[in-house]
Amino acid sequence: MEKRKYRSGTFEKGLDVLEALERSHDPLRVQDVVELTSLERAAVFRLLCTLEDRGYIERLPDKRYRFIGRRRRPKIAYVAQLWGNALRDAVTTGLQSAAERAEMELALVDVEDLDLQSQLAKVRELTVSGVSLVILFQRIGAMAHVLADHLIRAGIPVISVDSPIPGAFYFGGNNYRAGLLAGGALGRFSKEHWNSSFDQLLLLESSLSSPENEARLTGAVEGICEVLGDVPESKIKHVDGMAQREASRVACVEILASLPARSRVLISCLNDVSAIGALQAVRATRYEKRVAIVGQNGTAESRAELTLSESPIIASVAYFPEKYGEKLIRLASGIIAHEKTPLAVYIDHVLLDHSNVLRYYKTT
Repeated sequence: MEKRKYRSGTFEKGLDVLEALERSHDPLRVQDVVELTSLERAAVFRLLCTLEDRGYIERLPDKRYRFIGRRRRPKIAYVAQLWGNALRDAVTTGLQSAAERAEMELALVDVEDLDLQSQLAKVRELTVSGVSLVILFQRIGAMAHVLADHLIRAGIPVISVDSPIPGAFYFGGNNYRAGLLAGGALGRFSKEHWNSSFDQLLLLESSLSSPENEARLTGAVEGICEVLGDVPESKIKHVDGMAQREASRVACVEILASLPARSRVLISCLNDVSAIGALQAVRATRYEKRVAIVGQNGTAESRAELTLSESPIIASVAYFPEKYGEKLIRLASGIIAHEKTPLAVYIDHVLLDHSNVLRYYKTT
């Protein structure tokens, strides 16, 4: 039979490798495939890696390869603190539902309360488990960088949620712009209720968070300045609330108690957990009429406060984590399929306040 004129040599070599594995009853080493196909070892290795990445063969822990028989479901992993607050619950639940709809295998890896070495051990297990991609949501910046680097060096693509990391795809907020929204709300409140005056601006930060997340507070200062003009450094106080309710409450109680009577205070928070801690401090010190708080994340607890016209929490920047799952799976699918993919995918931000909270969330 005469061979066709138009043929692809590389594609034929790939099929030779695939068919050699298909015919074999036992998994094969690289050298076995070399001997069966008479191809160069380097070419065989590259073809095996490509076929593995695309899901047609499987690499076993002993470095042998076997034919799967049909293209397997893509397997991805989600490494995070899976449960424990509204944000984590929403992201995990959304990912599970979206992965099922996309017919993806999703491995959930909970790193709650684990030290760095224990988290690394779980990540090392993933590198030999056949995962095609890892979604990493580690909010402690230093840990996020270490875990992502280990995966990337193992050749596994990483989507990092909320923490920009070199070599990883970023998914999350534009923290500076989210901060601008928060600061604008505080500035307008001061302009409308206090004749554009205030005595103290508290920036409720977290020493545990990545520097990128702290851009929310840098943006908040700029947002206030856009409305009220420059804010003297003497009016700004940085407070480490560690992104935790109790630590934020304690820190704010101490500061509010130290201020002169009738001081007017603006508080911009890294997240809504800190905002609720600040709210508790405000109520404990009876500062309700002299404080305005803006949080980040639009959690149910803050949304409930926004329905109250007299709450010190006047706004929260919503990130809609209940929608993360669908968007993350769509991004993961594109990366696995080697589609042209942006290195950063930013989610939409909306400033929730008393006037619109029930429009976005029918119940709080």
